[in-house]
Amino acid sequence: MDNWLVMAFDSTQQALRAEMLLEYAEVEMDLFPTPKEITAGCALSIQFEPESLSVVRNIIRSERVEIRGIYSKEMQGYVTIDLDSE
Repeated sequence: MDNWLVMAFDSTQQALRAEMLLEYAEVEMDLFPTPKEITAGCALSIQFEPESLSVVRNIIRSERVEIRGIYSKEMQGYVTIDLDSE
């Protein structure tokens, strides 16, 4: 889980909605407290494996889930993942 990506939200409603959609899509993930290094309006985040990024991206877009961003933990801290690349 050390190299998992973190998806942060501005609202608990969106975090729980994303959790439900990802569970339905059988994406392995975990709901956990938002790391203090990530500024977000919600205390909950979802972490998931990097291999699931394209599935997660498609769900976010198709279901219009509102997120703060997706982050990767690097040596210097959390870095934002560009969702438009790939």
